Amino acid sequence: MAQNKNSNTIIIAIDGYSGCGKSSTAKAVASRLGYAYIDTGAMYRAVTLYFYRHKVDHLSKGQVRKALTSILLEFKFDEATKSSHIYLNGENIESLIRQMHISERVSQVSTIAEVRHFLVAQQRLMGTKKGIVMDGRDIGTVVFPQAELKVFMTAQVPVRALRRQKELEGLGQQVKLSEIINNLEKRDLIDSTRQESPLRKAEDAIEIDTTDLEFEEQVKKVLELMKEPQSM
Repeated sequence: MAQNKNSNTIIIAIDGYSGCGKSSTAKAVASRLGYAYIDTGAMYRAVTLYFYRHKVDHLSKGQVRKALTSILLEFKFDEATKSSHIYLNGENIESLIRQMHISERVSQVSTIAEVRHFLVAQQRLMGTKKGIVMDGRDIGTVVFPQAELKVFMTAQVPVRALRRQKELEGLGQQVKLSEIINNLEKRDLIDSTRQESPLRKAEDAIEIDTTDLEFEEQVKKVLELMKEPQSM
């Protein structure tokens, strides 16, 4: 297992496009390693939910800065589901942030420099003791460029859309596949071209295409990478 000179635990950064299986894979890898799992996408969705509820104009720096001072995010372990849930100002919003109207707005909120600086600072604090798996769009390039293991996940859009549709159905939401494909393509464009921390593969990241992989195969590939020598 790759390890830091001063610790037997490392930081695993998993970046990639929406619907590639980043979060579910990261969650499983963390569980099997006994690491903490940090869903940074959930953090951006939580801020998006707050902005939506409070009618914050994301184009107004003043409104954005004021809103951020009223946001407290926490991850708490849920015994019933055996997973971490995100809390916004004390409220469990894990299921609320997965709704389609939040998915349609999160990429725009994620382009805001103030929002990214606010959340990146929190994410770095969470990784000070290592032993974490963190997934998102800029973990290996911005949040933890020093991460010992970096993974970049991709998959074809139709496959990603089917996975997202299944996830939404599990939440009781019926959304047309064409609508999901449109949403994913729009998010890909915004995420990849934004000025602040765009989605891109770190030079030392290992790419995993999950198009034809079953979930367990995705998890296995990341765990196998743990056994290979990584740059320190």
